[in-house]
Amino acid sequence: MSTTKKDKRHCAFCGRGEDEVPMLLQGLDGCICSDCIKLAGDYLSGMEKEKKSEPGRIDSLLKPKEIKEFLDQYVIGQDRAKKVLSVAVYNHYKRINHNLVDKSGDGVELEKSNILLVGPTGTGKTLLAKTIARMLDVPFTIVDATVLTEAGYVGEDVESLLTRLLQEADYDLAKAERGIVFIDEIDKIARKSDNPSITRDVSGEGVQQALLKILEGNIVNVPPKGGRKHPEQDFIHVNTENILFICGGAFEGIERKIAQRLNTQVIGFDAAKKQKVDKNNLLQYVDAQDMRSYGLIPEIIGRLPVITYLDSLDRDALLRILTEPKNAVLKQYRKLFELDGMTLKIDEGVKELIVDTAIKNKMGARGLRSICEQIFDDAMFEAPSSGRKTFTVTLKYAQSRLANIK
Repeated sequence: MSTTKKDKRHCAFCGRGEDEVPMLLQGLDGCICSDCIKLAGDYLSGMEKEKKSEPGRIDSLLKPKEIKEFLDQYVIGQDRAKKVLSVAVYNHYKRINHNLVDKSGDGVELEKSNILLVGPTGTGKTLLAKTIARMLDVPFTIVDATVLTEAGYVGEDVESLLTRLLQEADYDLAKAERGIVFIDEIDKIARKSDNPSITRDVSGEGVQQALLKILEGNIVNVPPKGGRKHPEQDFIHVNTENILFICGGAFEGIERKIAQRLNTQVIGFDAAKKQKVDKNNLLQYVDAQDMRSYGLIPEIIGRLPVITYLDSLDRDALLRILTEPKNAVLKQYRKLFELDGMTLKIDEGVKELIVDTAIKNKMGARGLRSICEQIFDDAMFEAPSSGRKTFTVTLKYAQSRLANIK
């Protein structure tokens, strides 16, 4: 009996005999079963993956042209803004990956470049930022700058924008520290005059001063659940060095500042020497000097080195926005009707009516949805219980629904 037990082969790792395992492999001085081989393989592959995937690293980073092609699927027009944004985002995350593995010690430190988007309302500033975040699969949050105030005053502390980013990352600090923050309405915190204020400007220049340390890249004490900071609570220490900040604003009236700088009213002998200026699109000439004239302090302009503009949307662009992107407005309404088992048909002329109404009311692309809601509201109320298979929007029907919009 003892001889049989001695002669019986068994796994040197788990001790099971050859009749208890799927397969037993013989080595020089022992055996190993197929189950133990699989466990060891899984363990080694996990270690390799952990080694390669360093915290904060983005492994599948698209090239600038590929980023722009992705943006083209969701955002119509704005080629200049998409190119600038693609390069800035690519360089930012390339910098993160480089800094994680760079052991050369050559003293070259790659600094981040935050972005400032300037353009009228409804031209796609927020949509561009959202689409970039979707493509990169990183935490993304939108913060309205109009609610921010200096610490201790009514409103939200500047650190609250990092609290929201943490919430989007499920409080995964490493994930949040490579996210994107879109600060909307940045123009609303401009100071009221070009001179530094001698009194407190708690929601204007004061907020700009508070944003400096966050935009530049520092370790910021963030209240874990938002709200006010007080000495007794534990803070989360967030390093903003690798957080990309995209700021957007309409900067209403900045064309006047640009015109003054370009001196578009020059007359006399020097007029011919002046560069020809397109007075119908002055926003394309925007630069840091205009931002300062508008009311952004020089320190914050220096932390937003990438400045680009978005064109006003013309009729053709609005028509394309209505139908072409993956999430086009009319595609969304067709899907809503389809979920109720109904096919939505739209007659000729209805799309043009929607676009013309948006242009007349200066609503931009954002206004297209509100106009569509006005047209489809009653139909969507009846659709779930009507039992009909098709709903056709005629030009006459659309005109009657929009009769109340002046």
